Amino acid sequence: MIIFGVDFGDARTGLAVCDKLEMLASPAGVITEYDFDRCAQKTADAAKAAKAEEIVVGHPLNMDGSCGARAQKCEEFAEKLRGLTGLPVVLWDERRTTVTAHQMLNDTNTRGKKRKAVVDAVAATVILEGYLAFRKHQRTSDQQA
Repeated sequence: MIIFGVDFGDARTGLAVCDKLEMLASPAGVITEYDFDRCAQKTADAAKAAKAEEIVVGHPLNMDGSCGARAQKCEEFAEKLRGLTGLPVVLWDERRTTVTAHQMLNDTNTRGKKRKAVVDAVAATVILEGYLAFRKHQRTSDQQA
């Protein structure tokens, strides 16, 4: 199944997509948009163009697992995407994904403007990879039961 990953932000929203076999998640770009509704529409259009069958939106819970203002905004974004696409939309815990994305970019010595341009797509890829690992683990657990 083709799954689309989203790291929603107030200014930049990172996108990622996986292959049909759910083996590889790859960055799919960044949407620079400050308007909530326009960002949701552009994200929905990108998901449709990628032939996504499901969308995963990063859910930035607080470190204690509680839901703050940012997480609530991502919940609203996920609901908007659900309405625009008619696809299943899953919220996925994204704690520390941006930190992980920055570490990955440090490892590849990506700096300056190039880093700013890709960090959100890398974060979306990290979110999607986490979700894919969960799905793979669930399938393995189901087969053993």
